[in-house]
Amino acid sequence: MEKRYIVGNRKVAIIGAGYVGSSIAYALALRDIAREIVLIDIAKDKAEGEAKDIRHGLSTLGTADLYAGDYSDCSDCDLIIITAGRNRKAGESRLDLASENVKTMYAVVEMIKQYYTRGVILIISNPVDILTQKVSEWMEIPNGMVFGSGNILDTSRFIRCIADYVGLSTGVIGGYLVGEHGDGQVPVWSRVTVGGIPIEEYCKETSLAWNDEVKVAISNKTLHMGEEIIKAKGRTHYGIATCVCYLADAVLNQRPMIASVTSPLMGEHGVRGVSLSVPSVVGPSGVQQRIRERWEPDEYRFFFDAVERVRSVLNNI
Repeated sequence: MEKRYIVGNRKVAIIGAGYVGSSIAYALALRDIAREIVLIDIAKDKAEGEAKDIRHGLSTLGTADLYAGDYSDCSDCDLIIITAGRNRKAGESRLDLASENVKTMYAVVEMIKQYYTRGVILIISNPVDILTQKVSEWMEIPNGMVFGSGNILDTSRFIRCIADYVGLSTGVIGGYLVGEHGDGQVPVWSRVTVGGIPIEEYCKETSLAWNDEVKVAISNKTLHMGEEIIKAKGRTHYGIATCVCYLADAVLNQRPMIASVTSPLMGEHGVRGVSLSVPSVVGPSGVQQRIRERWEPDEYRFFFDAVERVRSVLNNI
C-alpha cells in the first residue's frame, strides 16, 4: 500500500496487527483521534490486509491516513502503541506470559530504538506491569513517557458492575482499581462514589444492601470478566481498544485526564522499581503525575501484596 505522509502531528504507530492492534486502529480511526495511523507487524501481509480493510470504511466516517508500514515509521510519532506478544489462554494468568513476552518485547524495543525520535510509548501487551517496567528501563527516556494501559479496562468493568448493582448509568459512578492488572488488582472501595456521594452512604439512603459480601461479589465478578470473555470467544479486544482511545485522546489532543494506568513508581506509597497502576494524570507527555491519596489500611495491604507479587516476577526474569 502506498504511504502518504501528512505534515503535522497526531501520528500513531501500532506495533502488532492482531485482534487487539487492529481493533485499536479501527477505534482510533472511527473516533478521528489521530491524523496518521501506521500498523506494523512481523506478518506484513496481515498488517496490509487489516489496514486496507479499515481504510476502505473511512471515506464517510473518518479522516485518518491509515496504512501498513515498518519500524522506520516509528520516527516522529507522537504515540507508539505496542500490542505485540502472545495473548493468554483460558486458565492462564497474565503473569504466566512473562518470560515469553519479555523476550518478544525486547526484540520490539531494539527495533523501535533504531528510529525513535520522540513520543509517548503505551504498552498494551501482557503482563502489562512487567513489560512497562522493562520497556521503561530499556528505552531510557523520561519517567512517564513509557506507561501501560494497566487497570483502565479493569476499572471500566468495575464501574459497570457497580452501576448494574445500584441500577444507574456508569456516568454517575466514580471509582477505580489499583495494583496489578491481574489477580493482584485492588478495588479502592473507600473512594467509590455514586453521584459524588460515598457508596456506603448512597446505599444506606436508598435502602440497598452494602456489606463485605456485596463488595466481594462485585470484586470477584470484575476480576473474572476477562477470563469469562476468553472462555466464551477466545480473546478480548474491543474493551481495551475503547479504553486506549481515551488515553490516545489525552496524549494526542492535549486533553489531560485521570486514569488508573501503570508506570514506574518513583516513591509513591513508598514504592520504587516496580510499575503498577495508581490514579495518574495522563497527557501529552504520558503519565505526567501519579496522584498520592490516602486509602484504607486493608487497601494498602492488598496494594503492597501486589507490589511484592510483581517484584518477585521481575526478579526472576
